[in-house]
Amino acid sequence: MSDFPRWKYVLVLVVLLLGVLYGVPNLFVQQPAVQISANRGATVDEALKERVQGVLEKDGIPFDRIETTPGHLLVRLPVGESDAQAQAQEALRGDLGDQYVVALNLASTVPAWMRAIGAREMPKGLDLQGGVHFLLEVDSKDVMDKQLQRFADDIRSALRDKGIRYQSVGQGPNGLVVQLRTEEDRDAALTVIGAKVPDVAITNGPRVGEAYTLDARVRPEKIREIAQNTIRQNVGTLSNRINALGVAEPLIQQQGENRIAVELPGVQDTAEAKKTLGAQATLEYRAVDENGDAFAAMRNGQIPPDSKLFYRRERGPDGQPIPILLKKKIIVSGDEMVDASSAPDPQSGTPAVSVVLNATGGRKMLDFTTQNVGKPMAVVYIERTPEVRIVDGKEVRSAKVTEEVISVATIRGVFSNRFQTTGLGSNKEASDLALLLRSGSLAAPIDIVEERVIGPSLGKDNIRKGITAVILGLVAVLVFMAFYYWLFGLIADVALFFNLVLLLAIMSAVGVTLTMPGIAGIVLTLGMAIDANVLICERIREELRNGSTPYAAIRAGYDKAWATILDANVTHLISALALMTLGSGAIRGFGVTLFIGILTSMFTSVTVSNALTHLIYSRRKKLKGLPIGSGYTTIAAAA
Repeated sequence: MSDFPRWKYVLVLVVLLLGVLYGVPNLFVQQPAVQISANRGATVDEALKERVQGVLEKDGIPFDRIETTPGHLLVRLPVGESDAQAQAQEALRGDLGDQYVVALNLASTVPAWMRAIGAREMPKGLDLQGGVHFLLEVDSKDVMDKQLQRFADDIRSALRDKGIRYQSVGQGPNGLVVQLRTEEDRDAALTVIGAKVPDVAITNGPRVGEAYTLDARVRPEKIREIAQNTIRQNVGTLSNRINALGVAEPLIQQQGENRIAVELPGVQDTAEAKKTLGAQATLEYRAVDENGDAFAAMRNGQIPPDSKLFYRRERGPDGQPIPILLKKKIIVSGDEMVDASSAPDPQSGTPAVSVVLNATGGRKMLDFTTQNVGKPMAVVYIERTPEVRIVDGKEVRSAKVTEEVISVATIRGVFSNRFQTTGLGSNKEASDLALLLRSGSLAAPIDIVEERVIGPSLGKDNIRKGITAVILGLVAVLVFMAFYYWLFGLIADVALFFNLVLLLAIMSAVGVTLTMPGIAGIVLTLGMAIDANVLICERIREELRNGSTPYAAIRAGYDKAWATILDANVTHLISALALMTLGSGAIRGFGVTLFIGILTSMFTSVTVSNALTHLIYSRRKKLKGLPIGSGYTTIAAAA
């Protein structure tokens, strides 16, 4: 029985060793930590490390060590010190202020040499770690209403430019309705609107009284583009806002056509989360007051009557805010912006941001730039966050307003609805500015349609129950196989154990998030994986009953059972693939675990168990029987 080549032994050994190597990190217990990230132009360096250490020592908060990683500072706290974690976050937030984001996190205790080769523990989902889950729905009707208003402005502008008289341009039951005085005006408007506003399909409408009408409907491909851009803009906006909550690893992703799922690990205050997610933000373009002294105005409070004092987003060399005087008159606001993207300046190759305004904003910008070439213009980011306070037993609602100048650029030439902002320090700065311009305000209102809060104690309880379920399921299968198929059952048990190891190793290596549905997928995989070994053992027993020799029975058992195993697992793979591609959230997590588990079970049930069987029996020259269950005596006699 020497038909199992040595290279297969080597392959099985290498795969199993890699499985153990990449599966072991899941045995390491994560350490509570506080993660500090730079915000608003601040830096993470050794000076910050010493400052953080001083704050912790001053307040008597125990800590293990402080590590500096690219862009972050990680304070490791003793295992089991959850109170110390909360105390450290509160103390550091109070000392560092809004220049840094101080977030609760769990630090890996996996050795550095294992992390260097990609061996790390699986990240845990919200149901295992605890936190807040929101499902937000975008108001699609509001999006289309705003877009129709922009198209209406563009149509009015196009008709005025061509001198075509019209009575009105307004919303109708199926889009926009343009009313004109004469049939000639209608025909001329049909041509002009089709050329100037290509995103709408224009057709002749019914006559209304003395007026001739045109129906303008937004093209379906444009509607899809608007919906996708709206979702992307809202996701970007929410990502920026959630930084203020101090969440180490938030999950923000699109779900379906008009919903956004937000998961905030470690957050338990839903009121604070709702307040941040519901904040309203906008952008304003203002002229810079070149005659005023911003530093003097900051010191003595004497501000010119037609100007207003603002502060730059970045800080000065001494860490102090940089004041700037801007005109009170707003040139254009974020509501008049259509798009913003980062790209190098085609002439100089330096980083730049391209901005597109609607027709109304374009006219305002054209009037301003015509008279102000060579002068600076500023972009102001304004955010209003709702606040609720209890005063004398009554609920008082107010708003916290944050105003920052995020960019100041010199006007190089006359422009209207399309222009570039240059003079940026790097491509990353240009990309960040474009994101701010696009996501300064939500593209459409959002409503919270689902809310779940999972406490950290419940998450630990879920982990305990999940591990118990896996162990009980594994032990039950192992005992049954060993009792029913004897030595071949033990071989199947070894293969099943390594199936679990490989499954965890692959999930850890590719970064699959472990959730309760994922644990259910693991338990189901263990139950399904043993099917292949049952088929192999029953085929071997059947061959022995038919008079085959033990060696021939083993060979035929694996060869003939393979086709059936493959057919069964292919159908399971198709089902798992459908769950992965069409499902979302918990369903997708279950599908991913099931898909990986089917692949590992096919390898271990056939290849690993085959290698073990050949390893046990290949050195025996004569074999009278096989210990393969209750029919051993009969089968041995027949052999």
